Amino acid sequence: MSAAIDLATIWAFIIAFAVFVYVVMDGFDLGIGILFPLFPTKADRDVIMNSVAPVWDGNETWLVLGGGGMMAAFPLAYAVLMPALYTPMIAMLIGLIFRGVAFEFRWRTQGTSNRWDLAFAGGSWLAALAQGIALGAILQGVHVEGRHYAGGWWDWLTPFSILTGVSLVIGYAFLGAAWLVLKTEGPLRDKAYHLCWYLLFAMLAAIGTVSIATPFLHIQYAQRWFTWPNVILTAPVPIAVAVATVLLLRALANKQDSQPFYLALALFALSYAGLGISMYPYIVPQSITIWQAASPENSQLFMLVGVAILIPLILGYTAWAYWVFRGKVRGGYH
Repeated sequence: MSAAIDLATIWAFIIAFAVFVYVVMDGFDLGIGILFPLFPTKADRDVIMNSVAPVWDGNETWLVLGGGGMMAAFPLAYAVLMPALYTPMIAMLIGLIFRGVAFEFRWRTQGTSNRWDLAFAGGSWLAALAQGIALGAILQGVHVEGRHYAGGWWDWLTPFSILTGVSLVIGYAFLGAAWLVLKTEGPLRDKAYHLCWYLLFAMLAAIGTVSIATPFLHIQYAQRWFTWPNVILTAPVPIAVAVATVLLLRALANKQDSQPFYLALALFALSYAGLGISMYPYIVPQSITIWQAASPENSQLFMLVGVAILIPLILGYTAWAYWVFRGKVRGGYH
């Protein structure tokens, strides 16, 4: 039993890690698409696209790892959550397809590049909104009877899930603006700085609103955050958010190009930690724990060997790609 518990916990952290890496790496990618309509000139859009061209495709590797890992390691949770989230998941995939096609075709169809730019921006908005709605639907809980989803087709659509969807769009947009500060220069960088100010305050408002609303979803969330002695462990998260915010404001005021993006990642990491604190040890909140949803121990152990080999390889290649294409992106280069 202890080995099974350890394996379930290990796999929960592996999947959580894969999802987090996807969020932060594809987040700025989606973010620049969300901001695309604010940069109407073709030259600026070309630079923006070139800033992510070498890495955008590999970022979605982590989405596959997170989804596939859940299906293999926690098949019960996968079987319960997917019927509950069919609509937002399908919407997310459609958005990602539009983005991928637009990314490739806008360079090859000069006469209709504006149409592909629209598809790129629309797909980014749709994918980001759908991801946030799915997160909100999971947090608010799904109707489970026995080992099956027993809710309706539209149970995911609530004011809270819309709030989390809009909040994630804002967060991705801020991450995209911080990426442009890091990777561009001149008037384009200055405009990205300007957007960062507005988006930072919007994201902080979104984080605060979601944080206030979440404890009202279930009494267990409130107990996890505000009862003694849990509050000793949870209090550092909002304190760290405040510290990261102060550092971000200083970095934006001093126009330190490299700092806003990494501090934005820190805010995402702290928000993600807060999500983990709220949910653990449930993988389907208030219904199914990670141990109840876990696949047989032998299956998890077999997959763990493969993941122990693949994740370092993926991390190594990803780090190498970002290192090779480091630095500012200038107009006219591909």
